[in-house]
Amino acid sequence: MKLYGSLTSPYVRKVRIFLIEKGIDYEFITEGPSDPAGNVPRLNPLGKVPVLIRDDGEAIFDSPMIIEFLDDLSGHPLIPAGKTRWQAQRWHALGQGILDAVVTRLMETRRVAERQEPAVIDRQEGKIAAALRFANEHYKKEKYLVNGSLTIADISFGVALEYIDFRYPHDWRSLYPRLDQWLNEHSASPSFTVTKPPTG
Repeated sequence: MKLYGSLTSPYVRKVRIFLIEKGIDYEFITEGPSDPAGNVPRLNPLGKVPVLIRDDGEAIFDSPMIIEFLDDLSGHPLIPAGKTRWQAQRWHALGQGILDAVVTRLMETRRVAERQEPAVIDRQEGKIAAALRFANEHYKKEKYLVNGSLTIADISFGVALEYIDFRYPHDWRSLYPRLDQWLNEHSASPSFTVTKPPTG
């Protein structure tokens, strides 16, 4: 299989961590959606990364969809079955929503200053703050968020917290020291370490 994506995309990073934790071999092709003469627009009509190319040549896009596909392939499932499935997927959705808000905020701040909409930035920052409050209220002070083992919940939420640090750095840790401690433990894992976005 081949995975197309950029080194800084949190959606791509989430899939890369998932692949590593599942022990699935793949070829990573570094390519952004706006790369000239790139493959992404041809493979994904939405022109976004990540894009996964299956061994039969079929393209799958959108990180939640790719993760669902990968979890069915082999190995220990990282999306639990039964009554804990919705709990894991809720954390997954929370992480995904944080990423969306951080990306939207980032895009707005990159516009020419006189064309920026402060209300858009404020709205996204409000979403991020609300998501962190929700996470802190529902975190049970355990190493893993759901099911007593690593799941998509930990991967998605961990990537989201680190993306806040990467693209919207602010002192959320002093407000939520328990989440800070939780993240520090997961950030040290090999799958998180080798997929960290480049700095500079």
